[in-house]
Amino acid sequence: MSNPTITPGAEGPSLSARLNRIPLLPRMIFYTIFFLGVLVGVLPAINYYLFDRLLGLHVEIGAWRWVGVAIFGVSTAVYLAIAFHLTNRGRGAFVEFDPPSQLVTTGPYRWVRNPISVSVLVMVLGEAIMLSSTGIAAMFFIGFAIAQAQAVLLEEPLLEKRFGRQYLDYKSRVSRWMPRPPGAA
Repeated sequence: MSNPTITPGAEGPSLSARLNRIPLLPRMIFYTIFFLGVLVGVLPAINYYLFDRLLGLHVEIGAWRWVGVAIFGVSTAVYLAIAFHLTNRGRGAFVEFDPPSQLVTTGPYRWVRNPISVSVLVMVLGEAIMLSSTGIAAMFFIGFAIAQAQAVLLEEPLLEKRFGRQYLDYKSRVSRWMPRPPGAA
């Protein structure tokens, strides 16, 4: 059996080109299920088990859990609406390895630069309250630190490179985390 030789530049299509062969809707469904499954399913379950069960750090908040149910439900609906908006307006997915082709500055992106991250963090906070979980509450704070690092070190430099002056202008007008009305300084 002979070894095939690989000529330079014949590595095949890029990841982006391969992903673009798959219709956007199935990609988005997969990303959403996987992303939310990990961030509001697997990781909270691990933290709940470690902090609340193994370490015995559970603090019961009783009927206040219903506030968490409401927060979780609303933030999940908001997340789905934002993901749809970004996918539809950005003409692409919302993950860095399969990014939108257009900069989106409309809808919730007029209020905050990272509405998907904000909605996921609020989902985790709602889940912590809903389950009365110190482990998931700790995950919320750790998650914010990770989201901050990801935004500053990865996402923003990539967006600046991809969209240039258009992104820099947007970045100067819209807050990274705290939603504020468009035009507010």
